[in-house]
Amino acid sequence: MIKGSLKLASSFRNKMIFLFFAITIVPFLLFASYAYTKSVEGIQNANATFSMDYLEQTKRNVEAYLNQLNDQVNDLIGDGALQAMLAAPPDEAGEEEAVAVDLLNLVYQKKKQIDALQVRVFPLPMEAYPTYMRTLGAPPGVEREAWFERARQSVVPTWSLALGSGPGSGPLLVYVKTFTGLHDRTPRGLVATDLSESHLSRFFSPTKRLEGQRFLLLGEQGEILFDSSRSEWTGQPLPSAELEQRRQVQTEGEMTIPLQGEEQLATFVNMDSLPWTLVSLTPMKALTKPVSDLNRLLVFFLAAYLVCSVGVVAYITLSFTQPIFQLVRLMRKLEDGDFALHIPHQSRQDEIGWLYRGFNRILRRIESLIEQSTLAERSKKELEFQVLSHQINPHFLYNTLDSIRWKAENHGRTDIGEMVSALGNLLRLSLNQGKELTTVGRELEQVKAYVQIEQARIGRPLRVAYFFDERMLERPLIRLLLQPLVENAIQHSIRENIDRGKVVLTGRMDGEDLRIEIADNGRGIPDSVLRALDSEESAPVRGRRTGVGLRNVNERLKLYFGPDYRLRIDTGEQGTRIVIRHPALPPDDAGAERRLAQPGGETSQDRPANAKDASYRPDGPEG
Repeated sequence: MIKGSLKLASSFRNKMIFLFFAITIVPFLLFASYAYTKSVEGIQNANATFSMDYLEQTKRNVEAYLNQLNDQVNDLIGDGALQAMLAAPPDEAGEEEAVAVDLLNLVYQKKKQIDALQVRVFPLPMEAYPTYMRTLGAPPGVEREAWFERARQSVVPTWSLALGSGPGSGPLLVYVKTFTGLHDRTPRGLVATDLSESHLSRFFSPTKRLEGQRFLLLGEQGEILFDSSRSEWTGQPLPSAELEQRRQVQTEGEMTIPLQGEEQLATFVNMDSLPWTLVSLTPMKALTKPVSDLNRLLVFFLAAYLVCSVGVVAYITLSFTQPIFQLVRLMRKLEDGDFALHIPHQSRQDEIGWLYRGFNRILRRIESLIEQSTLAERSKKELEFQVLSHQINPHFLYNTLDSIRWKAENHGRTDIGEMVSALGNLLRLSLNQGKELTTVGRELEQVKAYVQIEQARIGRPLRVAYFFDERMLERPLIRLLLQPLVENAIQHSIRENIDRGKVVLTGRMDGEDLRIEIADNGRGIPDSVLRALDSEESAPVRGRRTGVGLRNVNERLKLYFGPDYRLRIDTGEQGTRIVIRHPALPPDDAGAERRLAQPGGETSQDRPANAKDASYRPDGPEG
């Protein structure tokens, strides 16, 4: 059963169906989810920013109003007539009644200048003004109420919340201020200023309010002093401990809190002059209502999209996957060795038709390819035999040169023997057993063999000096790099002045590279040769073959290691200096020969760390 399920899942047709739904439905759902999340986030941020700005403006307006109210109350307190009436309690009943009438008239007149619902003045002591207190309508024992005692004992104005109990009565926010005489510290009375809901609601009435949005004014202990939603929560503690804790440590902020079973976006700002906080609460469902409507529309489109997708899948299955499935069965028969297959003719001009016709052509070519494979195997054997035969030729040449050297020495011609021996060494080192990589030491031996042959040909010693770091002699080096350059220096620079001509070879480690310099004091390299060296053409210069060795070495370095490793040539009438830079490959790097088979494959990661330079003079200057 498991194998059957795996086979069903690996079917191309089923994969196509799964892939179709994966690239159509899944991205659609992901995009819808992402768009909804980002839309809610954007709406929430925008509303939070708007609410925060509105609360800041409301805070400034409320504080300006409270400052104005305090100034108006101070004008009442500073009135000379009020101070004179309350300077001393009246002694007689008639005098007390006259004071009561004057005091009521004064308060009534001043009330017109104070932006409040009601202004009450309580003289101290109150028992000395019974007529005034009865006319004022103050309840008996008002001086023993908590708000009165708190205001009387405080040196700063106090606020208290009075909740009405009668029909049509609303909560009042009472501003109480105790005042003394103008020229002494003797208490004269209290001024209680009542602010109704209408006095505060005008500061919490934005032009556009979302459904369910409300504004709160919180007191110092977290009690709700004002609720813009018909004072529903006025007098109650804030129903969110998280918001209460947050406002105690921050001056303003925004957060999402659960209230009454739904998420609310809360923004708050603390006031500067009073320990109050302005709060805006907005239901999240009111914010996301447009997005929710859009989501319902998306669900409808998704259902229609699924119906269309099923139709498209059926069409793809019948028109594409079923013919491919039939072709797979034919291919399995071919795997079993049945070459006598009948491929149905497909006149379709799409990829399916091309696939059937292409498979038919492949099938018809398999038999011819089998025959060609047999012939190719036979040719391969013949080539291997030829390669083995050609390997005999270099050994035959070595043996022949050794025989010539032996006969020359037997006849007393040691010069001929040495020349033949040098030629044999030169040939052996040049061939390098067919390998492209040699070592710096073997390359120097090849140069010395060449110099020895040239000295024998010229009949005069050549001044060639070698100075190499001993630790770089075992480093791998591309073969035939130095000998062509030394030959070029001898043939074209110092040959016309053998007595004074000199060639110096220097080698040292330079970071992750081998640096080899070949310097001579000859007549320099012509400009035409240098221009041909830098050109893209690899053909030799017309006429004399001057510069062929230079160009060969330069092209090989660039081919294997890139343009950064080309020859650096400094030439003039006083001589020529050629600098070769070669990557410092590890001495035992077995994969270097294979990497050189792919030009440009060597990287700095394959190079070893270098040691300090040291001079090396194996044989001293020759000549």
